[in-house]
Amino acid sequence: MTQQKRAPAICRGLALAAFSLSLIASPGYGQWIEPERQGWASFAMYYLDTREQFSPTGEVRNFVLDGHAQTASSFLTVAMGIAPGVDIWVQPSYHRLEFADLEGTRISWGFGDTRVYVRTAPLRLVGSDFPFAIRAGTKLPTDFESGTDLIPLGDGQRDWEVLAEVGHSFWPRPFYLQAWAGYRWREAQETGGDFGDERFFNVSLGGGGEPLGFKVQFEGWYGGVPSFGGLTGEGQEREMVRLYPSLLVTAGPGQVELGSRLPLSGQNLATGPEIVVGYFTRLSL
Repeated sequence: MTQQKRAPAICRGLALAAFSLSLIASPGYGQWIEPERQGWASFAMYYLDTREQFSPTGEVRNFVLDGHAQTASSFLTVAMGIAPGVDIWVQPSYHRLEFADLEGTRISWGFGDTRVYVRTAPLRLVGSDFPFAIRAGTKLPTDFESGTDLIPLGDGQRDWEVLAEVGHSFWPRPFYLQAWAGYRWREAQETGGDFGDERFFNVSLGGGGEPLGFKVQFEGWYGGVPSFGGLTGEGQEREMVRLYPSLLVTAGPGQVELGSRLPLSGQNLATGPEIVVGYFTRLSL
């Protein structure tokens, strides 16, 4: 088995091990659902400048026709408690993509898809404080066209997804561990194309305090077999697994995030390190 073919299997094993570790966390300290009229907001910008992509077999290779992609994406996420044990999330996005090759330069920009979630802690109904939550939501598509399937800033169809979340705080030590895993049902496009359902996960370890903190995430998603015009695209599944380290710096009422998303393995997607700049702050109504 080649190194490129082993990498996805190794990453899946690491994801399973990390998620299993999070499940054995003590239930005493995890805090998930935001209290009523309490919440948070975060703004994150991601920048990718690359000439490379993951092939259908996972090797890294240059874009055809001397392609070069520059992508700047921003996401505003607002979460707020609306009732005891229930909070909502709203996440609009904005993108700018410039893709140039021997055929010319294409530039797209505008508002992207918006995601909306409702999250609750079902074990509270039976009096348990175990830090487990369920988050369910939908993606509201826009008419944003990226011009390339290698950078899926928006595929023009509605998604439905559900996630299971767990977490643990190591207080009084300034560290926490959290994880979620989910499934995304993807409706077909109006043109009949279907990119297939997706599975995804995120495991995060963070800590520190003022003025410096850190966060390291291990994340990935795996797409299904797409179909277009009634024809299935075996070997065209899209997937990505990344390591995402960040430094958190206290600034004003919140924290500035400086980080990078580093691809570990993938398939049929652009690849390269992304620069991440963001800001996080608590909210109260």
